Amino acid sequence: MSHYIIFGKDDCPHTQKARADFLKQHKSFIYVNVETNPQGLKKLLEYTDGQHIVPVIVNVDEGNAEIGYTGD
Repeated sequence: MSHYIIFGKDDCPHTQKARADFLKQHKSFIYVNVETNPQGLKKLLEYTDGQHIVPVIVNVDEGNAEIGYTGD
């Protein structure tokens, strides 16, 4: 089973949809709120080339990142 990190913000509907979908699909993930976690924000900016875009979903096992989430 893959493990994920979801970088996002509590007031972002796309972040909330990603978290809800991952819970429904029983995917293991850690949520990092970039508004309250400065290190998390720094890491998010590395994945987005300095752009403040959420959510960013990282597949820890494969090392790849998906920027944005629509649930498709």
